[in-house]
Amino acid sequence: MCIETIALKQCVKQVIIEHQIELDETSSSILRLPNITIVNSTTTADTPSDSKYQLLPIDHEWEFPRGNLSLGNDLGQGEFGKVVQAEALGILQKHMVTTVAIKMLKEVHSDSDMIDLVTEMEIMKLIGSHENVLKLLGCCTQDGELFVITEFARHGNLHDFLRNNAPSSGDKYATSNLSQQTLLEFAQQTAKGMEYLASKKCVHRDLAARNVLVFDNYTLKVADFGLARDIRNKEYYRKETKGRLPLKWMAPEALIHGLYSSQSDVWSYGILLWEIYTSGGIPYPTVLQMEELFQALRSGYRMEKPPNCSVRMYALMQKCWRYTPEDRPTFTAIVRYTENTSLPNESTSSQQEDITVSDE
Repeated sequence: MCIETIALKQCVKQVIIEHQIELDETSSSILRLPNITIVNSTTTADTPSDSKYQLLPIDHEWEFPRGNLSLGNDLGQGEFGKVVQAEALGILQKHMVTTVAIKMLKEVHSDSDMIDLVTEMEIMKLIGSHENVLKLLGCCTQDGELFVITEFARHGNLHDFLRNNAPSSGDKYATSNLSQQTLLEFAQQTAKGMEYLASKKCVHRDLAARNVLVFDNYTLKVADFGLARDIRNKEYYRKETKGRLPLKWMAPEALIHGLYSSQSDVWSYGILLWEIYTSGGIPYPTVLQMEELFQALRSGYRMEKPPNCSVRMYALMQKCWRYTPEDRPTFTAIVRYTENTSLPNESTSSQQEDITVSDE
């Protein structure tokens, strides 16, 4: 009989991370986003693990001791993942305790969710550091569930921050308690973060106020790279599989053809601007059916100017919402445009300057 032998083993799943390295024109190596797959495997029943997955391949540059973490309150959760506040001993400096955020999977999740979280972790490793992009601090991949450790944003996400600063009002769109200068700086900081991502050939695919974090001194950082993809070897990414999609933030070519690029991120940035100037309003509030939205965008419909928005900034939104991707401004052009925007006295369209689309 083989009952005892069978009992000694249990089914687990193995996460395989296959790194891809290519050479550029100078013959130097470039590390691209790895291929990530999950396969069924087995392990002995006495192997210690709090996860249904085997140990991930260890990356010594980023691996952080699990025992140096003290988990705290939940900060939020999405469809498959959640974020928890924690204290990390020695993650930035020896013997110093730092407040961090840890992203992990919810108890009920799929293999696809696991691949998304591993992909997000690997993308953050490749992105590097920028003042307006959320920074990866470390990860825990051994002897338990996967922890992705990042900077902690004391003021939460931008959407909630905008809503919390909107006065009680019965108006169609509330006027923000935040100053026009602050809103402009929010627009500029987000554009700088996205300019950096575009320079790294990283398409975010889910740019929205909910995925931008607010730190002390109103510093903004683009976050949540669960849908991000590397386009280093081409200028666009075609989504072939079904999954969660932020439809109201998506460009027409993404909605209709599944095509994503830095220019589709520019469209989403225009929607984010609209969120900023409506204190976290819901895009296309009068559109109920997505097919109705498809047809409206094809026919040239765009959202109206928010009451709390200058003519100049609404002109930027409109340019981000040009139907053809090549006709939209680049993030480099947007950064320069916002830097050249002065306040207040912006009342006529004749004061607007054009935004070039080919300087990146």
